[in-house]
Amino acid sequence: MIHKFKAKDLNIVLDVNSGGVHLVDDMTYDLLDYIEEPLEETCPQKALDELSGKYTVEQLKECYGEILELYHDKVLFSGDPYAVYAETAINSPIKAMCLHISHDCNLRCKYCFASTGDFGTGRKLMPLETAKAAIDFLLEKSVGRENLELDFFGGEPLMNFDVVKQTVAYARSKEKEYGKNFRFTITTNGMLLDDDAIDFINKEMYNVVLSIDGRKEVNDRMRVRADGNGSYDRIVKNFKKLVEKRGDKEWYVRGTYTKYNLDFSEDVFHLYDQGFDQISVEPVVEDPKVEYAITEEDLDQICKEYDRLADRLMELKKNGGFLNFFHFMIDLEQGPCVIKRLRGCGSGNEYVSITPDGDIYPCHQFVGHEEYCMGNIEDGTFNEEIKKEFAGAHVYSKPSCQKCWAKFYCSGGCNANNYIYNGDIHKVHEMSCKIQRKRLESAILIKVCEMLEKAGTQE
Repeated sequence: MIHKFKAKDLNIVLDVNSGGVHLVDDMTYDLLDYIEEPLEETCPQKALDELSGKYTVEQLKECYGEILELYHDKVLFSGDPYAVYAETAINSPIKAMCLHISHDCNLRCKYCFASTGDFGTGRKLMPLETAKAAIDFLLEKSVGRENLELDFFGGEPLMNFDVVKQTVAYARSKEKEYGKNFRFTITTNGMLLDDDAIDFINKEMYNVVLSIDGRKEVNDRMRVRADGNGSYDRIVKNFKKLVEKRGDKEWYVRGTYTKYNLDFSEDVFHLYDQGFDQISVEPVVEDPKVEYAITEEDLDQICKEYDRLADRLMELKKNGGFLNFFHFMIDLEQGPCVIKRLRGCGSGNEYVSITPDGDIYPCHQFVGHEEYCMGNIEDGTFNEEIKKEFAGAHVYSKPSCQKCWAKFYCSGGCNANNYIYNGDIHKVHEMSCKIQRKRLESAILIKVCEMLEKAGTQE
């Protein structure tokens, strides 16, 4: 399988299974449209007939011979090395947990999938004993795993900050006994960040996700406080202080773009101008009937905006600047492990979420969907059948993924979005797929341009 596209006067061809990227001339690019797997030893007659007005028959045959050589060398139209692994190592130990330390929030973000913080279950905070039971559950279910990950999530986690601190202390007290190493993260809207919280987070949290949408007018249109006022001025000040004191530890700002700001590259660069160089800005996923939802009619503009963002990022780097835009991060030389390529985040299998009531869900976005409640840590129940279902959710079990060139980069997309919008974790959310494919093309283009620039400087 291959995928080809044109960008910045370049003809780019991705060999899907090997991950190899090729720059080709116009004739090769055109000829590839006529080639089907497995390749024949002679050039397809249809190609000779239809392209002979543009190229000579001899040129086409010679070009096909070069393609055939790449095919035999297994660097173009290479075989699938991953299918054999799809059904192996399925039922993995749980290694990561999203702890809903708070089902309450001091913001009322209009696009919030968590029903402005309470996930539709009523505003509540997680008791310390439930948090401890969640740690015990993770220790029990992580047999064979040394490194464990725990994300403090909400709502707004800092509304239950004392329990956050005590939970970290409890987990640390168990590390030596169980031979484990906890890596904590926290996702915060920043409204309650003070010196005490910043110091604790920077000491204990392996990563921090800072929620902000970009420009003041964009952020404050969607990310409003309970009283209806905007949050921008307060959170920017707090985020800058946290980042300044954090040193070389990981963090990033994470925003959402909607129909209201399809010029989202402006928000990316606004955040950069504010001193943030680790940035993720993602499309809202919402019912198309909602006024701020992204719909099919927005896709052309979104694609152009990713082109614009890629150009701006390359220009910034050329001038000595640095901005790490998360959705353009791609490794063309090695990439993620096989299981990660096939199953993505591991929701419901390697990763679960725990609510303040102790209910277990495949991930934070499934909370409230009772049909996917996997059990409860306080009464000791856990549905292994649901775990097996999610373990079997991979790119070979999702019909739309099987023939998609992007499958080993998106790993089948978000199971929660698939279920919420299509009623089946195996049926992909096509709008998200289209945007993802465009982001991947932009990411590949950036890497290609960097390699060309590097090669040019070495000549």
